Amino acid sequence: MELVYTGKTKDVYTLSDGNYLLQFKDDATGKDGVFDPGENAVGLTIDGLGRECLALSKYFFEMLTAAGVPNHFVSADLDKAQMVVKPAKMFGKGLEVVVRFKATGSFTRRYGDYIQEGADLDGVVEFTLKNDAQADPPITGDSLAALGILTRQQYEDCKILAGRIGRLIRDDLAKKDLTLYDIKFEFGHVDGAVALVDEVSGGCMRAYKGGIWVQPMDLNKMILGQ
Repeated sequence: MELVYTGKTKDVYTLSDGNYLLQFKDDATGKDGVFDPGENAVGLTIDGLGRECLALSKYFFEMLTAAGVPNHFVSADLDKAQMVVKPAKMFGKGLEVVVRFKATGSFTRRYGDYIQEGADLDGVVEFTLKNDAQADPPITGDSLAALGILTRQQYEDCKILAGRIGRLIRDDLAKKDLTLYDIKFEFGHVDGAVALVDEVSGGCMRAYKGGIWVQPMDLNKMILGQ
């Protein structure tokens, strides 16, 4: 096993069978000690967060696999906070795709002249470049194609798949009386097709209950019944 990448919330290792191992950490993105999935730097450490993020990722990947959604998930070891995944070819230096059902975070910071916090959005899909130094700048489909990061067909495939996954997770959360405001995904090429990669956890989404933002550890308990 060889370390190939150190990330903010996970380390990535190669395995002898060609798959990869993701080692989840207890670090979370945020600012001034406050968790925020929209931030680009580690802002706090929460004991046990890595295992909790993995537990929720396992839950969602198994749900999405059962629904026929292409993804990279192979298996998970919750005790070790490790997930085994298929190899994936990333798009460019990395993209994040955000699905928004209600206005919040950077969306209202950018477009506050036109929309209020918490206003309904019909699954708006946005693409951003993974670039911490530039605060993950939004990018259009035309620009992605012009830069050779995605073809126009890949852009449409990612957009449609993100919307589908977002709705599946939104509807699952609604069964627990949770309202999904937004969620971010990463995609890559797995087995020759566009597929969901990375993780799907409380650190990737903003969910509310009774108008109150549910923090990642509490979100796990509500969804998994832990």
